[in-house]
Amino acid sequence: MNFVRDALGQDRVSERRACRVLGQSRTTQRRKRAVPTDEPRLIREMVELATQYGRYGYRRVTELLRRQGWKVNHKRIERLWRQEGLKVPHKQPKRRRLWFNDGSCVRLRPSYQNHVWSYDFVHCRTHDGRAFRMLNLLDEYTRECLSIDVERRLNSEHVLERLSDLFIRSGVPDHIRSDNGPEFTAERVSEWLQKVEVRTLFIEPGSPWENGYIESFNGKLRDELLDGEIFDTLLEAKMLIERWRKEYNTIRPHSSLAYRAPVPETKQLYPPASLRSRRRIELSPDTVEH
Repeated sequence: MNFVRDALGQDRVSERRACRVLGQSRTTQRRKRAVPTDEPRLIREMVELATQYGRYGYRRVTELLRRQGWKVNHKRIERLWRQEGLKVPHKQPKRRRLWFNDGSCVRLRPSYQNHVWSYDFVHCRTHDGRAFRMLNLLDEYTRECLSIDVERRLNSEHVLERLSDLFIRSGVPDHIRSDNGPEFTAERVSEWLQKVEVRTLFIEPGSPWENGYIESFNGKLRDELLDGEIFDTLLEAKMLIERWRKEYNTIRPHSSLAYRAPVPETKQLYPPASLRSRRRIELSPDTVEH
């Protein structure tokens, strides 16, 4: 538009001829861009959210803005996002997690809450170089992270203690999926799960994609927290990881849930466990015979 105005002012040619020479539509000279009065505040809040949640793209930021009362669509936020020079995180390459190329199913699909849980270990280090472990436990259907235990050492005893606590608080799942680590295949763990009627689903050795939900969660945990934080002490790691877990469950928009958080803060508590579940959880780990 500025080029046309310069041509009109310097050469005293008609608007029609100037647009034809410059290859520009004449309609661009008729309509002036109208900037909504609320746009500066929208940009400011968008930048604040992008700064606070550095690994979120414009779609998740759009959902967070809607929760704050903004009536905006993702196209407007994308335009402002690029206008402000914000960087969208690179998308990960697509991977087949549920099916082989021949169409055969490699694992059970979760169909309802407490249908399939999965758990896995993640390793990290404090600033002094000492290692610590995290036991992550996820409901595959709701995508809720049920717990993250952080300790220097975690073994099958910790697995039993965490499962028994979650079974009482959240109900008993039908299946639980994991790799073939010694903490999950321990005889005491297997016998106790059998007592409470929970079926174990072990993935094939060396095939982490068969445990795709928890692997995806682990990747988000590492990308959004572990790779960007220096933990001076184990206590600091516990506090920051637990804060991230609550944010993941209640705030973080999840793309597979239509950009809804797994457990929004307004959601009511789970209904009480069924009588059958209550009978099953009466069996504590200590009742398993050795």
